[in-house]
Amino acid sequence: MNSFKEKLHNTIKAKNSNLCVGIDIDKKYFNSDVSIEELKDYSFKIVSATKDVAAAYKPNLAFFEEWGSQGFLWLEELVKEIGSDHVIIADAKRGDIGNTANHYANAFFNHFNCDAITVNPYMGEEAIEPFCSQEDKGVYVLCRTSNPSASFIQEDIFEKVIELSKNMNRYNNIGLVVGATNSKAMSEVRNTNDLPFLIPGIGAQGGSLKDVIKINSNFAESTLINVSRSIIFPGDNNYQGIQDAAHNFANQMRLHFER
Repeated sequence: MNSFKEKLHNTIKAKNSNLCVGIDIDKKYFNSDVSIEELKDYSFKIVSATKDVAAAYKPNLAFFEEWGSQGFLWLEELVKEIGSDHVIIADAKRGDIGNTANHYANAFFNHFNCDAITVNPYMGEEAIEPFCSQEDKGVYVLCRTSNPSASFIQEDIFEKVIELSKNMNRYNNIGLVVGATNSKAMSEVRNTNDLPFLIPGIGAQGGSLKDVIKINSNFAESTLINVSRSIIFPGDNNYQGIQDAAHNFANQMRLHFER
């Protein structure tokens, strides 16, 4: 059994890519009467079009949960469709404690068979511990996120989040979510640690890919850069458009990291 760290490094190396494709299948981009079967087919099309260049996939749970039990069946099928050759991150942002968090970990790791999950650390160590207790599973802790008002709270506590994450990282399976829209904040976080980064905010949110890679140039083997809307909804939403967008982002990442 490989550790999460090994799978992350090996997958990035095998794919020669740091691209994480965010699967945020928002029904507002489709006809008002779109069915869950149509959305499921579209998500499979995204996977098929990007498998050769993506190192990871990050399904956002909100877009599955809104469909109730059918949405969870869809997620199960999507994870099977992706398979085991990519890192699968459940973008669930769970943040409860104790027995509840244990059940969340069991659900996403042992039922849905995801490799990692995003977690909100606001409730402290107990909110993270159940997700980092298996060496082959990873957790990405929200640290400096890409939303506009993030600094109102995070600027005062992000250093504590980093310290907590480093102290709990006994299996080397803890990473940080650090948004691309604030390069200064990312530099501050990167200068304090060598944990893996999951970086949202590239593409539609306006983060600078060049800045992200410059800041993380010494950590190419453990950095995942997430792109969602700019790949999965490229304009006309056809297979070729998705494939071209994914290849474009992956090639840009390779170009900048190789420099």
